[in-house]
Order: sequence, then C-alpha cells, then structure tokens
Amino acid sequence: MKLQKPAEGILKSRDWGDTKVYKITCDCQQPDHEHNVWIEADECNVSVNTYVTVKTNFWSMTRWNHIWKLLTKGYIDFETTISMTEQQAFNYAETLKSASEDVKEFRKPRK
Repeated sequence: MKLQKPAEGILKSRDWGDTKVYKITCDCQQPDHEHNVWIEADECNVSVNTYVTVKTNFWSMTRWNHIWKLLTKGYIDFETTISMTEQQAFNYAETLKSASEDVKEFRKPRK
C-alpha cells in the first residue's frame, strides 16, 4: 500500500512550519465524526494532539438522569468514533510520521 497524494480522508488545514494541523474525516462523511490533529514541535519534543467535538444526544436520557450524573460524578460521559478505510488509515499513519519529521526538522538550528 502506498501513501496517496492527496491523501484520502486527510486535509491539511494549517501549516506554520513548526505546527501542522490536519482535519481527519470519517468514512461515513458525517461532520460530527471528524477530528483535528495538531502536530507541534517545541524546543524539547514533538507533541501530537487530537481534538474532537462531542455532541450530546440530550434526549436519550431524562433531565433528572443528566442532573443525577452531574451531581454524583461531576461530568457526563460521551464518546465519538471515526471509521477509516484501510487506505485512509495508512494515509493517517504516514501523515503523522512525515509531519512529525517535518516539524522536528523545522526546529533545528539553521546554519
């Protein structure tokens, strides 16, 4: 399997040299399942952060169930998922790898 250019399901949305931002789409094409990945380099290391917007299905429980969970736990659990084809998963892995190397290279002192 080879990395696609442009890569299926991977959209580069920002590039500041030491930071690259990608939008990863779900195979089902629902925008609720997308997530954003930030690959950043600082003086010490490279960090990869994933951001997901989770929406509640508020009407699946009663108001009292929500209130009870908030009172007893302090939060309400929600989760999201992303479905990828084999090619998209391969593109995702290769994008993380190459972006990590790119941001590290950008942070090296120039001669």
